Amino acid sequence: MPTAYDVAPQELVAKTAEVLKKEIQAPVWTKFVKTSSGKARPPDQDDWYYQRAASILKKVYRFGPIGTNKLRVYYGTKQNRGHQPEIFRRGSGKIVRSILQQLEKQGYLKQEVKGTHKGRVLTPKGKQLLDTIAKGKNDQQTKSGGSSKPAAPSPQTN
Repeated sequence: MPTAYDVAPQELVAKTAEVLKKEIQAPVWTKFVKTSSGKARPPDQDDWYYQRAASILKKVYRFGPIGTNKLRVYYGTKQNRGHQPEIFRRGSGKIVRSILQQLEKQGYLKQEVKGTHKGRVLTPKGKQLLDTIAKGKNDQQTKSGGSSKPAAPSPQTN
């Protein structure tokens, strides 16, 4: 059975975002907020909040117990300061926290401590969501005649 590791990340995030649109609610302030102090403007996409939520869900699936601070670093960016050198700025913690809390409320995440690491981990419901989306994407590729691996070039004769 294919897992979330077996499909392209962009496709998995896009499909997961479509599912999450029906289950979580974007706050009102998402139309006006920047995603980092290093950004000059808010995102252009209307559904950026759901894309970020799907990306966070995939990150938690992949990296086990992960907290807000590590996710802030991942979603950070370099700030353009004109003639001065660029400085790295972390992403918004409010956005990451609100997404984590909503995913936890839906039952996809839970807080856990593993050894010295603490943070959010995927629940079986969250793992099932990502794996079924990956399986559906893989089934569509096989039905359309495509495969997950590129086909070998056929020998040409002159």
